[in-house]
Amino acid sequence: MAKKQETKKETTTIETVEVVEQKKVTRKEPSYKKAEDGWEIKDRTYFLKNNQKPLSYKIKTANIYWFDEEKGFERELKYCENQKTCFVDEMKGDQRLEHIIFRGGNLLVPKEKVVLQKLLSLYHPHKNKLYQEYTPIKNAITQMEILEVEVEALMTAKNLDIDTAEAIMRVEIGSKVSEMSSKELKRDLLLFAKKNPALFLDLVSDENIVLRNFGIKATEMGILKLSPDQRTFSWGSNDRKLMNVPFDEHPYSALAAWFKTDEGMEIYANIEKRLN
Repeated sequence: MAKKQETKKETTTIETVEVVEQKKVTRKEPSYKKAEDGWEIKDRTYFLKNNQKPLSYKIKTANIYWFDEEKGFERELKYCENQKTCFVDEMKGDQRLEHIIFRGGNLLVPKEKVVLQKLLSLYHPHKNKLYQEYTPIKNAITQMEILEVEVEALMTAKNLDIDTAEAIMRVEIGSKVSEMSSKELKRDLLLFAKKNPALFLDLVSDENIVLRNFGIKATEMGILKLSPDQRTFSWGSNDRKLMNVPFDEHPYSALAAWFKTDEGMEIYANIEKRLN
């Protein structure tokens, strides 16, 4: 008898791994509830201008006024914690006057104190004069603008020619610039551009600054002479008068402007030969 052959069936199992995609986390700006009049209900921070940080600073909470364009007259303002408005003509009952005090230059007003927030943010006459409301977006824009000016000043300083660099640094440090090497001059120029970028860029755009520096150098070397009363420029060799400084004008600014005249251009060329 033939034996039946037994066949074994092999079973294979395939494991499937489920790949779960992680959702990207996006930062959401905080959303604030709004009152019926559109006022955002949130905590607000106010700070004194010009980086003032006294231990305490009190601003007026009475005898202040705000001009209402819709009504056409000035309305008296007061801050009273027991009132639902800061307008005196809308108050009812007793008026318990409260103080508004900045501590260390700052004042945090919680969202519950809507009346005080509206007084400070909308109506107080010292708004943006003595103090400002902290707004992160505006602050970021301001900081970005400052950084952009600083970058522009540093790039300009890096590419500035040596004569203009000397003229600008003479405004900053005076006659010491004559004793500096070119590397020291470039270093201090970059530091000056970083420290005060706005002033640096103003000086770079001043078309007379190189001529003013030229006149100062000529005076320091004795080619020109400035009278003790700073009213007259003359030749250092023979005291022959060259020009009078107009009243209430800086002598070297006046000299720079004079160098642009027909007579001044001839003198400039003469001095340039002596300097070289």
